[in-house]
Amino acid sequence: MESIITIVGFLGAGKTTLLKHLVTKSIEQGWNPFIILNDYENANLDVQQFLEQIDANSLRALSGSCICCSGIGELRNFVNDIPERENGITFIEANGTSDACSLMGFLGVGLNDRYEPPIQISVVDAKNWQNRGEFNELELNQIQVSSLVILTHLEGISEERKSFVIRDIKRVNSSAEVTSMEAFNLTILPKLTPSTNKPQQLDHLKAHWSSCSVDLPYLPNSSCINELCKRLPENILRVKGCTKVGDDDSYTYFQRTPSGEVTMKAFYGEPTTGPKLLCVGPGSDPSVLEQAITESINIANAKTV
Repeated sequence: MESIITIVGFLGAGKTTLLKHLVTKSIEQGWNPFIILNDYENANLDVQQFLEQIDANSLRALSGSCICCSGIGELRNFVNDIPERENGITFIEANGTSDACSLMGFLGVGLNDRYEPPIQISVVDAKNWQNRGEFNELELNQIQVSSLVILTHLEGISEERKSFVIRDIKRVNSSAEVTSMEAFNLTILPKLTPSTNKPQQLDHLKAHWSSCSVDLPYLPNSSCINELCKRLPENILRVKGCTKVGDDDSYTYFQRTPSGEVTMKAFYGEPTTGPKLLCVGPGSDPSVLEQAITESINIANAKTV
């Protein structure tokens, strides 16, 4: 029977990084992975990042819907339509604001008999755990029915902080295995069983945030990306973009996490929808994004004169 691994976690916690690690290791061990990615806006941007690892026929993007409620039917159909294959394993990455408890409750119903009951893995940013203000409840929800919790962003935090985070996770979900990305071993996956925890009810509206995307022109230099991310309001918790920078013929993918950190890396191929800027969080609005783009380009151009 085929395993289904659902990866959840707050925005910027490191879900995609973990998924890439899981895919690499599973291929090395002879498994045949299939990936489904969910995001509010244009999940195809993330899908294309996996084309160096697996064939496009083993990737699906589910955009514009929340798989913990309105998108669950489409997700279930995606899973049931996956071709049978030897040593198959399916990975599902949920968007960063998913009601993880509802997702597991809904996904476990109506799947084909060839699948094992779904297993949930939570990714926890140890540095920012429960420092989310009004979103702390949502972050807690995302570990309550997980069988495994992976700690990330451990660089620079004290052992006291790490121990506190582990104790706090165990307080909410005492049965979960807790480990770090570095210590994680893929052989643990077949030993995991679905959580039997009874989660606390979450006001489902707290898992539904505004989001939007706009076309993004080519940018004059990489400092323009930093300026752009700085000009977007802090209440927009997730920023992703993909465009060409300077004289570079290839595309650059960048993101701003809820902590404000901006990262950039090369993008594989060409985005199917063209250069885009995507935002998730309260206050996301196309006019806000377009103003930030214009201002950042003007500043970058003025500095080169």
